[in-house]
Amino acid sequence: MNLKEIKEILELLKGSDVSELEVVRGENVLKVRRGPSGEVRQAASVPAPPPAAPAGEPSRAETAPAPKTNVKEIVSPIVGTFYRAPAPDASPFVEVGARVTKGQVLCIVEAMKIMNQIESDAGGTVAAILVENGQPVAYGQPLFHIAPD
Repeated sequence: MNLKEIKEILELLKGSDVSELEVVRGENVLKVRRGPSGEVRQAASVPAPPPAAPAGEPSRAETAPAPKTNVKEIVSPIVGTFYRAPAPDASPFVEVGARVTKGQVLCIVEAMKIMNQIESDAGGTVAAILVENGQPVAYGQPLFHIAPD
């Protein structure tokens, strides 16, 4: 990412109400956060973290349990905030033990004020919900384990 591209991104943010933005391009990560006074500050562009260890080598920082061999892992396709229900006063989309079908909505991940429905890509039973409601999630972070029928 060159200086011209960074300046263009900063200019676009000045006219918007976006308070935080992260752009990943190759090995570079650009994080921009608007301060409390409304000014746009740029964090240093740093190399992206190395890819996760292969499945045979579990990481010490791993907080979620490793998926069982007979479960399908549903991961977050975006960075955002995880919500189990469509509204704060509504029932969750699914609970552990619930039967789900392929294409059924499991949760919502909010990214930049947009509610993105995350659907199951397999039918079966919800074996585990790996994220707490309202918690931030990363791209590729496991959200659910679905045990196939």
